[in-house]
Amino acid sequence: MVNPCQFIEVAGPPQARGLQYGRAAGERIALGISHYREQLARSDFGMPQIEAAVQQLLPLIEGFDPSFVPEMQAIAQGAEQPLAAIVLLNARTELLQIAHLRRGVDAQDDDPDGCTGVVVLPQASRHGRLIQAQNWDWKVDCAQTAVVLKIRPEDGSPDLLTFTEAGALARSGFNAAGISITANYLECDRDYRHTGVPLALIRRKVLQQSDWARALQAVYCTPKSASNNIMISHAQGLSINFECAPDETFQVHATDDLLIHANHWLSPVALTKLRETGVKSTPDSLYRDLRVRSLLQPLHGRIETRHVKGALFDRFGGDWAVCRPPRKNLTHNLSASVAMVVMEPEAGLLEVAMLPALNREFQQFTLDMSFARHEADPLLKE
Repeated sequence: MVNPCQFIEVAGPPQARGLQYGRAAGERIALGISHYREQLARSDFGMPQIEAAVQQLLPLIEGFDPSFVPEMQAIAQGAEQPLAAIVLLNARTELLQIAHLRRGVDAQDDDPDGCTGVVVLPQASRHGRLIQAQNWDWKVDCAQTAVVLKIRPEDGSPDLLTFTEAGALARSGFNAAGISITANYLECDRDYRHTGVPLALIRRKVLQQSDWARALQAVYCTPKSASNNIMISHAQGLSINFECAPDETFQVHATDDLLIHANHWLSPVALTKLRETGVKSTPDSLYRDLRVRSLLQPLHGRIETRHVKGALFDRFGGDWAVCRPPRKNLTHNLSASVAMVVMEPEAGLLEVAMLPALNREFQQFTLDMSFARHEADPLLKE
């Protein structure tokens, strides 16, 4: 039996929201902390090392958004956990790799945080609405710590809906202003030379924006510790894929109204400037995006969410498919497509299927939308 993800709704200023979140998700937060602490312990990276690394991150986080640390402090209080453990959940990508590097081993001796991401622009969809979706490939254990978080701030920023790991501020989702985001793993030879803002917090920053320009700026201009692929869309029908190196960002745009990305670099400009290092641990990435495109392209103009789900359920490649069952990876860790997340921001709809290779039941979550659709200028009409 596959357990559903937990739904949590919070409101108010950062401290109040954090306290509500920590209390509601305390059990799943504790489970996630335990999981990552055990993983870090295998690299001789215990709580003293975690706390020291967190102290280095806190000034960066405070400079990026001064509300994030108080919110995480409140989550820690509500969940009865130390602040360092909550920061660990929000910077687990960075801290896991820092631990490997300090041990003097390859930064990827664990399964990478995979994903296959899809954006269908309105021109390609049956109902003229943008669809954004992804399979999140990671550790099977994380199916037990997933939550969908609805946040209603009081500072004038838009309400938001995000699927994430319990205790984290955001992962994938959309806000009432029509801005949506998904992200997937990338790797290159520039990674972990410098310390940057944790990726989970960049995603949350995006979802706090009312203006799409500010959302793009948060991704494009923020220094990162490692590479990441981030897909940002607007319900009106715009989408840009950002292939982010730690110190530089490259754009990939839709082809035939479809934007599809797995876990390898696609930008020709990026590939002339950096060295791809992730395919050795994600060789299936080289065909996952091709498979999804080949399944959706013939349906151009008629694509619905059910078609996107069907493409993301694809089993070509068996245990190395777009939708993969729990299986041992190249380093013998148990990983899977942990969740399928499908969004129609204009309709205010987010759907989640946990462990989709084993379970096709979707939970539905909704958000009241407030974005204004801007029609083309009359001069552009025939």
